[in-house]
Amino acid sequence: MSPTDLDLPWQEERSTFIRLRTMILLRWVAIVGQIAALVVAQSIYDLQLPLGLCYLAVGISVMGNLVASLIFPETKRLSEAENFLMVMFDLLQLCFLLYLTGGLHNPFSVMVLGPVTVSAVMLSLRSTIVLNVTAFLLISGMVFVHVPLHTVEGEVLQIPDLFVFGQWVAVAIALVFLSVYARRVTTEMNAMSDALNATQMALSRQQKLNDLGGVVAAAAHELGTPLATIKLTSAELIEELDDLPELQEDARLIRAQADRCRDILRSMGRAGKDDLHLRRAPLTEVIREAAEPHENRGKQVTLEPIGETDLPMPQVLRHPEVIHGLRNLVQNAVDFARSQVWIETGWDADRITVRIIDDGPGFPPQLIGRIGDPMIRRRRSEAERRARPEYEGMGLGLFIAKTLLERSGAELSFANGSDPTAPEPPGTRRGAVVELVWPREAIAAPEAAPGTPLGENPSFDA
Repeated sequence: MSPTDLDLPWQEERSTFIRLRTMILLRWVAIVGQIAALVVAQSIYDLQLPLGLCYLAVGISVMGNLVASLIFPETKRLSEAENFLMVMFDLLQLCFLLYLTGGLHNPFSVMVLGPVTVSAVMLSLRSTIVLNVTAFLLISGMVFVHVPLHTVEGEVLQIPDLFVFGQWVAVAIALVFLSVYARRVTTEMNAMSDALNATQMALSRQQKLNDLGGVVAAAAHELGTPLATIKLTSAELIEELDDLPELQEDARLIRAQADRCRDILRSMGRAGKDDLHLRRAPLTEVIREAAEPHENRGKQVTLEPIGETDLPMPQVLRHPEVIHGLRNLVQNAVDFARSQVWIETGWDADRITVRIIDDGPGFPPQLIGRIGDPMIRRRRSEAERRARPEYEGMGLGLFIAKTLLERSGAELSFANGSDPTAPEPPGTRRGAVVELVWPREAIAAPEAAPGTPLGENPSFDA
């Protein structure tokens, strides 16, 4: 299964993951904090505030929460537009309160960072930019227009202009920095989560195919007896219906169809038993199985040894992770090769090594250090689009392969065979090089006791 077969609908709909109840709860926390600040400012510090307008602003938030709680169910999940409007309302309400309480002379002016950071985490880039611009314009306006803070004696509480300018600069920079930081971290976490889900889907599909082989083998075995009975009965009917040729022909048809069912089940059962019982195989056979779907795609796939060794070829376990991971790597090599792909194998007493090399353009040098990370996108040239119009270039296939193979104990390294810009003829090992190295004990099948059939080794973990 190629990465493009994986339907990941959640990649573009993360804002719909947020429940209305969560936003209401956060707003109640903000309302409690705002009321507490107003009460402390009035009762302890005797600040002269336009309390009517201040409590009106808080009351609007309270009413909005009550209406949302009563109208909508607790399980409602907000759309992108609804989330945007919720956060925009919180931003405008907070800035209105700051305007009534001194603007940037109010130390709580830094709270304007809250709604913007929330938008960077859960909303689209466009919504985040709109909220950032709105917040910047509002705090810039409050530098010049705001209701001053007065003490009970009529003294105006304000900080020097230099500190106001510094506060404005600090909040403006924090708006950009926290938005970029939160969005970058969240995007990487989401990309990793999506890629891991895709990996699990790929592995689950491979495991289901293996399990299906066992079901087919069992079905072939169980249906053998009734088919034999049908064949025996039809043979007796053929002998007894010599004087009724039409009925005898029907009996012959029944026997022929029973024979056909027997042959079909025998072939299916043989394939199923291979999947069910062949738990180990020589290293080269496992690699051939992984490369088989890509051998007839117009590129030559060659299997070669690495050096010489006196040790016999190891028997390895046919883990779905290994086969699927190798298949993805071979697919990637065949996709980008000009004419040929080489798969080299080597082993010694401690390690098993596999190298996959092609004669294509190689990995982009600027991305070699990031190969294996999910959702890597790079701008493709027009020639690349014509050559592979279906290729999305998300890095998901390599991530799946890397994750599955590392789960089996392999260490992967990526490199280029030579300078991709060097003038070398086709067939030269100049393209991408992927090397896999397993500790021998991680993948090699344990030695079976003499006379133990393959697949019945008790040490194998199915």
